[in-house]
Amino acid sequence: MSVTKPEAIVVGAGPGGLTAAIALHRRGWSVLVLERAATLEPIGAAIAVAPNGLRALDAVDAGRQLRDSAAIRGAATLRRPDGRVLAPTSAGAFVERFGEPMVVAPRAELMRVLLAGLPGDALRTGTTAAGVRPGGADRRASVTTTTGETLTADLVVGADGIRSPIRGALFPEHPGPRYAGFTTWRAIVPHVEVVPGETWGRGLVFGSMPLADGRVYWYATANRPAGVVHGDERAELLRLYRDFHAPTRQLIEAATPEQILHLDVHEMAEPLPAHHRGRVVLIGDAAHAMTPNLGQGGNQALEDAIELADVLTGVPAGKVADALPAYTKRRLAHTSEVVRKSRRLGAMAQWEGRGAVAIRDGLLRVAGRLAPDAALRPLDSILGRRSPDGAV
Repeated sequence: MSVTKPEAIVVGAGPGGLTAAIALHRRGWSVLVLERAATLEPIGAAIAVAPNGLRALDAVDAGRQLRDSAAIRGAATLRRPDGRVLAPTSAGAFVERFGEPMVVAPRAELMRVLLAGLPGDALRTGTTAAGVRPGGADRRASVTTTTGETLTADLVVGADGIRSPIRGALFPEHPGPRYAGFTTWRAIVPHVEVVPGETWGRGLVFGSMPLADGRVYWYATANRPAGVVHGDERAELLRLYRDFHAPTRQLIEAATPEQILHLDVHEMAEPLPAHHRGRVVLIGDAAHAMTPNLGQGGNQALEDAIELADVLTGVPAGKVADALPAYTKRRLAHTSEVVRKSRRLGAMAQWEGRGAVAIRDGLLRVAGRLAPDAALRPLDSILGRRSPDGAV
């Protein structure tokens, strides 16, 4: 007697959505991934995969392929704009504490690894989800596309990003993400000799990390009102960071204006009441968008995907709605805390008052001398987290 596979529709083909699709597929689900873009062009330059993200990827046999991209091989530093060190970070201490390195890899590489684990017929590009019905214990969920097509499934995974239409349909009263008060620029450039780390100025941050292939990923943040753009973002960056130590200017000049990705930062300051409704579940930025200061946005999405697969292990199609409250219980409180910690770090990094910055820098120098690993301790509950054993 044949057994019908439970069916899942995943909306969004980012790292979280693809990992969820792979994890469910490996648990015997039939999966369909809907992606609005016509082609999967990587967006975001590079992605930092932290130890918790690597362990989540291990659950779908994808972590090993990224470990050779470990970026921080020596000391990383937090500096002032004049180049003086505020606090060092040892790669050895990082690995000793968390068991894994911090991997910074081109987003294209992570996408390549994940797409290789997806069934060949599971991805449908050029398809935009316009609406969703959550279903319930006695009826399947459905997704309506902008072409008027209606697709039904036992489970719908909303991995459709920070402006998630699925989240808006599930929780129309929720205010959604808010502007965090600063904007970002990112680029990958040809080889420039750099010391990994960040430089904190007054309302300005500049960071750089070497990639395994010799190129360098850099990023910058600045306080400003939302929606401000310039005809030449590179020229604006050169103006903003003109007093930052070398090789800041060289890194900015190495990027063509077309290579620089500029995005305002938004966060889910008010947590959702739940990460599911009926047979629909939210993962990644759709559920808990956060500032980039802890580098955890993508990593939390990877954790979401594996936790979801674990919650649904052995659950028959008709019991999906009954199982999803356990997913919210596992993820809501934890991701809300990560959002808060990232916000607090971001707020301190973006201080711009002269007195406040002087106090901040003084405290960082003292902490760096007295307790070199002090900056790592608050991350234990995040970077040390492990995905469920045998989830997929």
